[in-house]
This record gives sequence, structure tokens and C-alpha cells, in this order.
Amino acid sequence: MASKLVEFEEGKIGIALNLEFVLMGDGLLIQKRSSVKATGRIAQIPVSEAYLDHVINALAKPIDGRGEISASESRLIESPAPGIISRRSV
Repeated sequence: MASKLVEFEEGKIGIALNLEFVLMGDGLLIQKRSSVKATGRIAQIPVSEAYLDHVINALAKPIDGRGEISASESRLIESPAPGIISRRSV
């Protein structure tokens, strides 16, 4: 199932899941009968070694007070995990 992004008329982004939406952020401004349009994009998350040793929220935004984190790559949020052989031991 591809997680397609939608945008509400209030500018908020959500993920379309079947016939429902999951908001990415607060939905305080969204009202009943707000229009929604498809963005044509699939939900992705930034990935980078720079995220190590940081505290982030569910939207990959830093919440540790150490500034923004730069990432040049992104990965689909619904992608298979790396194989067990290619992972480092914990």
C-alpha cells in the first residue's frame, strides 16, 4: 500500500490510507468539509547519519534543542527493512 500525500486547503499535509487520512501535524485549523487535493507524492522520511545522537519527533523534526538536521537522502516510509545480514549488531 503506497502512502500517498494529500494537502488540505488549510495547508496541512496528510497521508491517505484507504478512505481515511492521517494528519502529519496538528489539525486545529482543519474544518468540516475542507477540500483536500492529492499532491502526487508518496510519503518519505529523511535519512542521514546526522540523525544519530539526536532526539526527534514522529515527523523527523529535532526536539532536543540542537538545531535542524540536514539530510540529502530520503526513504519511503513503507519500504522493506534491510536484511538481517546487512545490519550492524546492537
